[in-house]
Amino acid sequence: MRAIKCWAGTLVILMLSVCCSQPSKAADNLETAGDIGRVLIPAIAYGTTFYLHDSEGRDQFYWSFFTNLSVTTALKYSIDKQRPNGEEHSFPSGHTSMAFQGATFIHKRYGWQYAIPAYLGAAFVGYSRVETDNHYVEDVLAGAAIGAISSYYFTDRYEGMAVSPLVGKDFLGLCLSKRW
Repeated sequence: MRAIKCWAGTLVILMLSVCCSQPSKAADNLETAGDIGRVLIPAIAYGTTFYLHDSEGRDQFYWSFFTNLSVTTALKYSIDKQRPNGEEHSFPSGHTSMAFQGATFIHKRYGWQYAIPAYLGAAFVGYSRVETDNHYVEDVLAGAAIGAISSYYFTDRYEGMAVSPLVGKDFLGLCLSKRW
């Protein structure tokens, strides 16, 4: 789980640094940060299955990822709603659906405590899509729902791991254990 925390911290730092680097190009930076988040969150979820040697979780990730991608793409082309910036295929937000698919996978598979940074990142991705006039709020909400439902449906809890509090004289922490 250290890997999830490390990647989540990297995600937050990367998004903040991209957004805050050049005030004159705030919209471009915000859009770039959202683009990064939509890829990074599912990549962290997928990478964690390798880190934990969780082949069952990897299969569940494939099912949820490709279901999400298929449903989102089918809706984009069948509804063909115009974006606020005048482009096509607004509904639902693919960026948001990908980000929430990854965050919900982490939540369902490994626990809510590891998913909080991923959910914050996914919410940021949705915010970035509305703020940069790529989507309407309803597009983002629909994308988030599709991504979350696809992972929620296909993902089971990872049973080989336990997290417990660890308290010592000079420290507080968590202990991660795995059955072999």
